[in-house]
Amino acid sequence: MSSNSDGKIDLAFTRQKGGATQTEPTYSGALSFARRRYSKNLEDVDVAIVGVPFDLATTSRPGARLGPRAVREASAMVAWDRVHEWSYDPFSRLSVIDYGDVYFDHGEPQNIPVQITEQFKVIHSLGTKTLMVGGDHFATYPVLKSLAQFYEEPLSLIHFDAHSDTWSEDKKTINHGTMFYHAAKEGLVAPDRSVQIGIRTYNDEDHGFNIFSAEAVRTLGVQKIIENVRNIVSDNPVYLTFDIDCLDPSMAPGTGTPVVGGLTTMEAQQILRGLCGIKLAGADVVEVAPSYDVSQITALAGATMAMNIIGLFAEAYAS
Repeated sequence: MSSNSDGKIDLAFTRQKGGATQTEPTYSGALSFARRRYSKNLEDVDVAIVGVPFDLATTSRPGARLGPRAVREASAMVAWDRVHEWSYDPFSRLSVIDYGDVYFDHGEPQNIPVQITEQFKVIHSLGTKTLMVGGDHFATYPVLKSLAQFYEEPLSLIHFDAHSDTWSEDKKTINHGTMFYHAAKEGLVAPDRSVQIGIRTYNDEDHGFNIFSAEAVRTLGVQKIIENVRNIVSDNPVYLTFDIDCLDPSMAPGTGTPVVGGLTTMEAQQILRGLCGIKLAGADVVEVAPSYDVSQITALAGATMAMNIIGLFAEAYAS
């Protein structure tokens, strides 16, 4: 027997399938990302939200392992209405679920990258796109490894960050500052067709990546940045990774390696929306560390960026 509250509360469990945005009280109910249904069943699913609660690769303040939980909680604040500035509700075009978190044994850190890759490989093999919520930024690397094998050519990378994450090293380590150096060397991504946005830390090697610093965003303006990004990635399949420290610490203090002089949340949203129509193969939002947050503003920023990325998926892969 069902009650008359079915389908109105605890949508993380009572939502039947996919479905457009519904209003649920922000102060109650089971917390999934944007009130999507929790499920491991990927049948007829376009996009799976997948948490990776990993932060063993951090080089400064730890705590991003709690990021997936924090972003899910904050997403309740933006899940009651459709994504702002989109002309339609992306959830009405896509079947989106919250897949929960991947599992790994933190007591065997050397095995964690492979464990993450294998779990994402199962999802990608079924044709389901993923929006990964981290976790520190290293988590992007095993996700890229699982995804790139399904494409004949290296992916383009659209990378929002304060840091290049391409610092070179003689041996491969589990480090959130070197993984895109290895991704480029291994042919997972094509640097000449990739873009890094918001960079404001020094690296004397660009490794062929196209870099638009935070200063360039202000100098050139958002529209020019959008035009450049679209021209560079063209019609190549794209992986979009959004490190929350791309934003200025005044708008995202809850992160492990904050750097002053970053993008505003408005600039970041405008750039994301301006990328409408790119061939989005996968995406993530990473490095939310709620222990350093203030009034959930970092987690809320992460959830809002993720909602805009759902819009990009809707434009690229609406079923």
